[in-house]
Amino acid sequence: MHLSLLQPIIDRPGPWASVYAEVPHSTEDAAKQRELSADAAARQLAEQGADRATCDAVREALAGFRADGDTAAPSGRAVFATDGEVVLDTPLAGRPAQPFAAWSPLPRITPWAEAAADNAGCLVVYVDRQGANFELHDDRGGEAAGKVDGVDWPIHRTATADWSERHFQTAVENTWEQNAGEIAEAAQRVFHSCGAKVMLLAGDPRERRSVHDKLPEQLRSVTYESDHGGRAAGSDSTALARDIAHVRAAHERDHVADVLDRFRAGAGVGGTDPAYAATGVPALVEAAREHRIDTLIITPGGADAGREVWVGPGADQLAVRNSELQYLGETNPSAARADDALLRSAAANGAEAVVVRDPAEAPAGGLGAILRWSTPTQHE
Repeated sequence: MHLSLLQPIIDRPGPWASVYAEVPHSTEDAAKQRELSADAAARQLAEQGADRATCDAVREALAGFRADGDTAAPSGRAVFATDGEVVLDTPLAGRPAQPFAAWSPLPRITPWAEAAADNAGCLVVYVDRQGANFELHDDRGGEAAGKVDGVDWPIHRTATADWSERHFQTAVENTWEQNAGEIAEAAQRVFHSCGAKVMLLAGDPRERRSVHDKLPEQLRSVTYESDHGGRAAGSDSTALARDIAHVRAAHERDHVADVLDRFRAGAGVGGTDPAYAATGVPALVEAAREHRIDTLIITPGGADAGREVWVGPGADQLAVRNSELQYLGETNPSAARADDALLRSAAANGAEAVVVRDPAEAPAGGLGAILRWSTPTQHE
């Protein structure tokens, strides 16, 4: 996943309140349950040493959440606050795997990454010969993402084969092709602007095939077609929903497999040069300080995830031993979890993060990285 959502909390000094909470909204006593949950989170933070202003800000954010009658609204939230202010309040796809409230030098962002890992957005393009509607689908449901209307005449072919009608038939097909090109261009713009990872074309078979063929090659590689659903009102179907879920899951599996293949190749599995991959907390910390991490790999519950490292206020200030940070300009380092420190550094430096849920496929210790460039070797 890309980590741009975390930017507001990356370079801001802590300590931080991090709360992962269930936020009920569809029951009769939802407001009361939210209030109780908010009070419990604020109390836990206060017991861990959080200042009252920050506790009050968290309590207000959790208790004041309103879903405005949307029964599909997310039932979990991650809230990050410091110095009396909620800096980031973001929905989770479902209930948090383990609700908790923590007061720590760094925000506890790894559980957010683990929750967001499988939430690959799918841009559904409902196509007909006059244009297309766009919807973005993820774990929170679907939402409109715009539409495009092409040339509306001539659209329909005639049944006659008379010679005098051939020019009209040609004009109709030219209109279809022109509209397909406009849909493809619009789909490319929407895809990149909405953050989707995969695209699904639904609707008129001929037009969606023409749209597919007009997409850039890189986008065609993550674009699929569905025989279900269409642009007309009421044409959505359970079968289309299954197709959306299938392509999202398939994309995530393929992406994780590709990352692991790249990691193994960089780690020298079957080769001789381990320079383009890193495992073990010391090597990962060094790579993070030097901005060499291209893709950070995290495994929930990995042995190295909770290892203690030392951090300063800057994302580049992290070390295995607290004495090391004196050379990085920090005289009062704080202890933090390795996974949170590495994820903060990755987010600050434009890296990607991937969650590998199968420990058998994961790097040793549960943390690893694909590097942007190799480390110098002794023979160089």
